Amino acid sequence: MPAHVAESDSTPDPTDRTGTPDPTGTTGTTGTTGTTGTTSTTGTTGTTDPGGPGGPGGPADHSDPLAHERAHLAASRAALRAMREDVQALDIRDVTANWVNAAVLQSQIDDRIKALADLSHTPLFFGRLDYLHAVGGELAEGAEGERFYIGRRHVHDAAGDPMVIDWRAPVSQPYYQASPKDPQDVGLRRRFGYTGGELTAYEDEHLTDPAEAAHTSRLLQAEIERPRVGPMRDIVATIQPEQDEIVRSGLGGTVCVQGGPGTGKTAVGLHRVAFLLYAHRERLARTGTLVIGPNRSFLHYIEQVLPALGELEVKQATVDDLVTAGVEVRGTDDAAAAVVKGDARMAEVLRRAVRSHVTRPAEPVVVVRGSRRWRVPAYEIGEMVDELLARDMRYGSAHEALPQRIAHAVLVRMEEAGEAPDDRVQNTVARNPAVKAAVKAIWPAVDPEKLVLRLLADPEFLAAHAEGLLTEDEQRLILWAKPARSVRSARWSAADAVLIDEARDLVARTHSLGHVVLDEAQDLSPMQYRAVGRRCSTGSATVLGDLAQGTTPWSTESWDEALFHLGKADAVVEELTAGFRVPREVIAYASRLLPAISPGLAAVESVRESPGSLAVREVPSAEELDAAVVAACGESLRHEGSIGLIAADARIPELGAALEAAGRAYLSPGEETTAESRLTLVPASLAKGLEYDYVVLDEPAAVVDGEPDERTGLRRLYVALTRAVSGLTVVHAAALPGALEQ
Repeated sequence: MPAHVAESDSTPDPTDRTGTPDPTGTTGTTGTTGTTGTTSTTGTTGTTDPGGPGGPGGPADHSDPLAHERAHLAASRAALRAMREDVQALDIRDVTANWVNAAVLQSQIDDRIKALADLSHTPLFFGRLDYLHAVGGELAEGAEGERFYIGRRHVHDAAGDPMVIDWRAPVSQPYYQASPKDPQDVGLRRRFGYTGGELTAYEDEHLTDPAEAAHTSRLLQAEIERPRVGPMRDIVATIQPEQDEIVRSGLGGTVCVQGGPGTGKTAVGLHRVAFLLYAHRERLARTGTLVIGPNRSFLHYIEQVLPALGELEVKQATVDDLVTAGVEVRGTDDAAAAVVKGDARMAEVLRRAVRSHVTRPAEPVVVVRGSRRWRVPAYEIGEMVDELLARDMRYGSAHEALPQRIAHAVLVRMEEAGEAPDDRVQNTVARNPAVKAAVKAIWPAVDPEKLVLRLLADPEFLAAHAEGLLTEDEQRLILWAKPARSVRSARWSAADAVLIDEARDLVARTHSLGHVVLDEAQDLSPMQYRAVGRRCSTGSATVLGDLAQGTTPWSTESWDEALFHLGKADAVVEELTAGFRVPREVIAYASRLLPAISPGLAAVESVRESPGSLAVREVPSAEELDAAVVAACGESLRHEGSIGLIAADARIPELGAALEAAGRAYLSPGEETTAESRLTLVPASLAKGLEYDYVVLDEPAAVVDGEPDERTGLRRLYVALTRAVSGLTVVHAAALPGALEQ
């Protein structure tokens, strides 16, 4: 039986919809904000209908199946409202012992109420699975299999029976993984199409029917291609099998996802966080999770995804946010200096500099208690110092351990003399002025900011600890021309802040989280990888990136190298090569750059053909360029969806003035697009991770020239060329870069 698509005669076609930008590839229908605190319904009876001609797991026998599915949607929404009302009706006045407990419990209730909110314009479920047999149990003879509606959160009726199953539950996995070759006991998979929040179509796949020919889902294709306006949303309705395997991989191991433009790597990473929070909620509630993005605009762009999947409390940050606590970044480095400061060799320079504060004891320690004097000779204290150095402890931990070691040596002597000291005596001895003075001289406290300040300002201090690691030229590159007088007056750069973070960790261990998602990871320096790795040293990570999109002079050349610096050398590297976002014609044009920017990297194979999606226009002179670009934006605005005008950073003011002169209102990256305001003016340096239905790219040569070297410039151009979902128009007056012409 061929796949069946049914559409309502009274409702718009499912492809005629307004949605939201998704910078990561495939897109999904915006879901109801929800929580996953309810347990999985695996093995529980799902929502059932009278048996139909399809047999067990087949479609119900209704004269109007679409009306029946709409009725189930309405009933599910009513059940969700009832769940929310039940929480709102809770009275905690008599169940809390004090105001602190009451405040905590009320906060949890408020979060639960927020999580159970329903958004009427978004679908509550997007698919249905009709199993051939009972899930996790036995079927009586002649009985039908179970039926489950798959959605963004769990919804149950008044009796506790599930009406919608969370997409992360084990029983939902066949929705993404089942196929005619491996039906996984699924007789029928039904996909739903929506206009806004109204169910308007359905499409069936009979996975166990050998007569049904393989096909491409119309609803799935329409969902990927539809115009979008607003912040990025989830891809939960359109996750592909290879993406689902990554999403559901275990918490214990680190996963690195190499994915070209439009392969969905960012959304996969965010959905993996949502899945891990579902499967390991208690553990991650204790240890914490963090999503790290390249810049604030990008984080704002993706911040709606996790709440749409029911996760409200996942923190987001940039690498700079992590390392600049207490450090005011006011300075900048040229590219050459930043590359040296970001090199992993700087970690050893800092380690040497920190340990240089340790000195050998020259005198014994004499502790006076009452009428007795207890002497610990210098050689014995030296052995303690050697032992602490050999253990490679954090400098601060060893600083705290040394007085206890000395005090213990005193207690041994006291016991040998017939006394019976206890732990309180040892602590008292450790605070003895003689012991404290000895520790201050042997293992003094180190201030990380002052240490980095001295390294960058004192040529002799730097040379002493960089010997054999940095060349003299490299040392000159990172030394300040005008040394700062104090930490407060120093004009720290972003790279300096990473050095301070490394020094802080050498002194005191950085707190580790349970799981970290690192997006656009290819752009990090080795020292930045180390900074992120410290935040998940006892946890795991999901690393996302594309080597071809590395747009910093220090961007990594291989994932093996990056994962080594991250401290996750045993991570599994997965590659996504199927593109769902960028049209085939556009990605093929951009892929001309790959031999020059990332030799050996496989090009993305787009699943979408879109004739006419690429236009390259040359204007006669630079004087006519602005007008041609504005005209191209006007043409793009005739289509539905979001429009991005991407240009070299230096061209942004001129193009902004040209748009204003033409009466074209525009937004900046990170500002939410609406139906009335759909054009965003995007500096090329901020384009990474963003996407628009139609893109106008201004002067490719200027994008390349705006970077410190040609390779970085061509990579920046590759990023700009791959932001379009439906169409790309390239407008240029100068000659195109040679790599693009070939």
